[in-house]
Amino acid sequence: MYALPPVALLCLWQVAAFVAHARGYPTTSPFDVWEGVRSVATVGMPPGHLLPAHVAYSLGRVLLGFGAATLVGVPVGLACASSRAMHRIFQPFIDFLRPIPPLAWVPLAIGWFGIGLRAAAFIIFLGAVFPIAVSTCAGVAEVPTSYLDVARSMKARSHQLWSTVLLPAALPSILTGLRVALGVAWMTLVAAEFTDVREGYGLGYMLMAARDLHRTDVVLAGMALIGIVGWLLDLCLRWLGSLLTRA
Repeated sequence: MYALPPVALLCLWQVAAFVAHARGYPTTSPFDVWEGVRSVATVGMPPGHLLPAHVAYSLGRVLLGFGAATLVGVPVGLACASSRAMHRIFQPFIDFLRPIPPLAWVPLAIGWFGIGLRAAAFIIFLGAVFPIAVSTCAGVAEVPTSYLDVARSMKARSHQLWSTVLLPAALPSILTGLRVALGVAWMTLVAAEFTDVREGYGLGYMLMAARDLHRTDVVLAGMALIGIVGWLLDLCLRWLGSLLTRA
């Protein structure tokens, strides 16, 4: 039953593409997209640049940017929730920078880091860090005060409050922020790979090359692959979250 809606949608798409083609309107069908995937896997886009390398390079960029965002966003969120003074320091910067789309940072990223991995990771970092910081701060702030009162009545010290009460209770919110941030990081991949074309690899770069060659089938295939890999990454993060919350 889980696969029924996607299969039905693909069938409708195939029928619509067939009807449009019969009436003289060239339209890309699911079979064309599948042939695009096969072409990228066997011939490459551009030729010689095969699909596994595109996926590997994109994963490396996304995981580097997302990892840096996690290392920064979680401590910043915890700091914002730990005291009003820290909240006053960080919150204005978060509120000001968060609405700026990562694509707007591309010229600055290239100017600061040059064309390469660091610029791409920086763009992805900017897309991911704010959801992590905001959800972490909110998760800690929403811990019921009754939990803290009980811990204090048992003479718990400050570090024990964090390790046994605040962090475990806020963990579901932190994990939700990580999931949202990973999705945003994967969404900013194409924009990030505008800055990282030296190696000629990456799903975003593949999309740009297919666009220049007017290969709509490969463009749609690349979009589908980005969606599939992002979905698999989310499944891995959900599995990790279930292990942590179960413990």
